[in-house]
Amino acid sequence: MVIEWMRGVLVRDLAALKREIGAYADEGDIWTTPAGTTNSAGNLTLHLVGNIQHFIGAQFGGTGYTRDRDAEFNRRDVPRAELLRHLDDAIAVVERTMPGLRDADLAAPYPLPIANATITTGDFFLHIAVHLTYHLGQVDYHRRIVTGEAGKIGAVSPLELATAVKSA
Repeated sequence: MVIEWMRGVLVRDLAALKREIGAYADEGDIWTTPAGTTNSAGNLTLHLVGNIQHFIGAQFGGTGYTRDRDAEFNRRDVPRAELLRHLDDAIAVVERTMPGLRDADLAAPYPLPIANATITTGDFFLHIAVHLTYHLGQVDYHRRIVTGEAGKIGAVSPLELATAVKSA
């Protein structure tokens, strides 16, 4: 059950990030870094996709993904269509990988040291989900600041999560 919930949260929030990136009327605004911020919505998207692909896809899905964390924060002007494809790929990795895990796997040590420490896979997956949601909120505020549009896109819908978990 916990695996289904984690999968549901990750899919829900990656889908919300797709809606956020799609909601920028001007594609160039995705790469704007307003005063007082350090990252564009585009760089945050690349970072989140890199996290999912590396920490879930490569470690548990056998994807062979090689992460370039520096590029996640240094690339600029990646076309929106490419960002959306990366998000689709991240969703697909979660959808393919998570159902193959058992709740018992969550108690095992995560395969890589995290900050020079050993933590359980469950604890690290919880961190991945919270980290995604944290940055999703940043992208939402980035879009509102840059575009001046405060319209709600349903970023974190409890109904969407309930539906995602039921469909697992």
